[in-house]
Amino acid sequence: MSLPYKSFSDLPDYDSLANKERFWVWGPPGSHEEGMGMMNLLTPKHVATVVAPEIRTGERCGLGWEFHKLENPPFGRVNYQMTVLPIAHGAFDDQYTFNPQQSSQWDGFRHHSQPTTHSHDPADAAKVAAGADDCLWYGGTTREEISTPMNRRIGMQHWAQDGIVARGILLDYASWAKEVKGISYSSFSMHEIKLSELKEVMEYYKVESKPGDMLFVRIGLIEEWNGYTQEQREAYQAADVPQHAGLEETEEVLRWLWNSHFVAVASDAVSWEVFPPQSEEFNQHHHLLAGWGVPIGEMFDLEALSALCKKLGRYSFFVSSVPSNAVGGVSSPPNAVAIF
Repeated sequence: MSLPYKSFSDLPDYDSLANKERFWVWGPPGSHEEGMGMMNLLTPKHVATVVAPEIRTGERCGLGWEFHKLENPPFGRVNYQMTVLPIAHGAFDDQYTFNPQQSSQWDGFRHHSQPTTHSHDPADAAKVAAGADDCLWYGGTTREEISTPMNRRIGMQHWAQDGIVARGILLDYASWAKEVKGISYSSFSMHEIKLSELKEVMEYYKVESKPGDMLFVRIGLIEEWNGYTQEQREAYQAADVPQHAGLEETEEVLRWLWNSHFVAVASDAVSWEVFPPQSEEFNQHHHLLAGWGVPIGEMFDLEALSALCKKLGRYSFFVSSVPSNAVGGVSSPPNAVAIF
């Protein structure tokens, strides 16, 4: 199938978008191209071009946190369980029960909808008034399609088939805030990371972004959680409305994310942007997942990545991620590695 855009440089800038909330251009409903979203532009030519300058020393680190963390997950999510089963005298199997959203995971396009009640498209309001659902998922996928067993539309299997391979950059906000600015905050608070601060981080660590990059932002959640007592973890789980530090929700952030043409974004934060949401209009889950077809990674373990970037004095690298090949999957462990 011929794609409407051939490279990231062909994409319009944010202010030229006909509809800033939706970029549903990649393929007909149910197609593999629709299921890949912005990752359609990770063409063999693009990947071959970005890989060559990044792999120099062969050093590497995984980006996945242990499956059983966060212990005491919020939002009523089931706790991770693993059972080791003997199947013969000299052999074992293992059996897992877990929610991928408990630990490091990609939010798939099925995870988060776009509320049509906040849409700038007049046709949406008319449809809702006529009794239509007030939510749409990427490409216009419906609640019924997502809840139908083995429905393939925008499922995680699309990402698994191609993999997500790109140049990655790390914005180590946690190190910059602590070591450079003396800013103290908790990852489990309403601390907002400003766009102006991210730009300062890029300047301080000499990080240059390129179209098609995978953006990683470290806020320090993994280190903080590992230092929590069991009582603190249980108190977090019991909170009526848990609080999570993350990116501020402004149109300026959306404009920067789009104009940078990131193919995916990820963080060690629970929610990527600050939670509870501060803006329905500029909510990044609405725009990135349901609107633009850009994956969001959460609770990635960026501790070893941060240390390796500091050691080597560079904050760009090659990333390979192969999500679970789950037909109709909503989310997946990233199964990701950064290679230098």
